[in-house]
Amino acid sequence: MLPLRTLLPAVLLAALPLLQAHADEHLIERGRYLVQISGCNDCHTSGYLMAPGKVAETDWLKGDNLGWYGPWGTTYPSNLRLVLPRLSESQWLALARQANYRPPMPNQTLHHMTDEDLRAIYQLVKHLGPAGEPAPMALPPGDMPEGPVVMFPMPPAASK
Repeated sequence: MLPLRTLLPAVLLAALPLLQAHADEHLIERGRYLVQISGCNDCHTSGYLMAPGKVAETDWLKGDNLGWYGPWGTTYPSNLRLVLPRLSESQWLALARQANYRPPMPNQTLHHMTDEDLRAIYQLVKHLGPAGEPAPMALPPGDMPEGPVVMFPMPPAASK
């Protein structure tokens, strides 16, 4: 009979994939929660803003053709399912920490998230897998988009 000190490392080594799968599932579940409460789906998932909770998870985060028009031009929510898989986790963390996207992207939301939160979102997107088409390119101020947009008013003129 083998002594316990010989068997213990083998048992732990055999259990490692199960522990890793549980840790990954926990991160994915946390990512689901964060994507829903932080508003990621509101813009990056077509139709979600008008029917929260009714868009299938398989359609989440594929971007949208609905433009956001304002003094900055027109922006379109990117397809995170195509963008994030091209990045390593550390590249995603750096990108999120330096986020300075045009409105209506709430850059400060990414800045306030913990590394664990950002990793969870990254793991969810990787779990969902690549899907969909790239979002339209942003348009500069003054260029009118062809498709539907949400129009933001111009800010009031500064008083002298």
